[in-house]
Amino acid sequence: MGVPPSDPDTHRPDLRFLRDDGHLSTGLGRFAPGALPPLLPALAGAMVTGVLLVAGIGHASGITLFAPVAALLLSGVASGHPHDGRFDWMVPPVLRGTEYLYLLALGYGSGVPGPLVFVLLTAVVLHHRDSVHRARCGTRPPGWAVRAMLGWDGRMLLVAIGGALGWLPFTYGVLTGHLVVLLVWETTASWSATPVAPYEDPPRNERGGMDASTT
Repeated sequence: MGVPPSDPDTHRPDLRFLRDDGHLSTGLGRFAPGALPPLLPALAGAMVTGVLLVAGIGHASGITLFAPVAALLLSGVASGHPHDGRFDWMVPPVLRGTEYLYLLALGYGSGVPGPLVFVLLTAVVLHHRDSVHRARCGTRPPGWAVRAMLGWDGRMLLVAIGGALGWLPFTYGVLTGHLVVLLVWETTASWSATPVAPYEDPPRNERGGMDASTT
């Protein structure tokens, strides 16, 4: 008897979870739930962010710090969409690329130590990678952990506020420490709570060796 083909939609992860939205982006999505397709706003937000970063390169003030606000307003409004369109799978990569570009360009262009920028980006990438693996397994991290990660919008806005106050290296350091501790703590707690199947010894024959045959 042949095995019926599986429905690909049953194994498709929820792209809204992979967006990694924070409180602000989620709140904006409630104003137009499902009414605005998500891909075009995400691409527009990425383009505006890139243009503003190029225009204000090397200056942690003014137009450069406005980039996350522009991306938030453009992309966050569509966060309530079910993301079931043909090309909506591109939305999470676009949002992640926007965040990586912003953190990298603002950090290096404003004199933040390179190793600190690298560790922060590594922590964010590991967080996103963990989300993808959990989605493939059909699980999600606890709600408190999701909220504590701040979302892509929260992390970008926090860095922007730190830059506006003149505390950019300090903000990078605090955000890096927060994310690293949270990732280690939540991962350890998840692995500790995962049930482990008991190990069973292989069957042995009368001579004490492993039984190679079960017949």
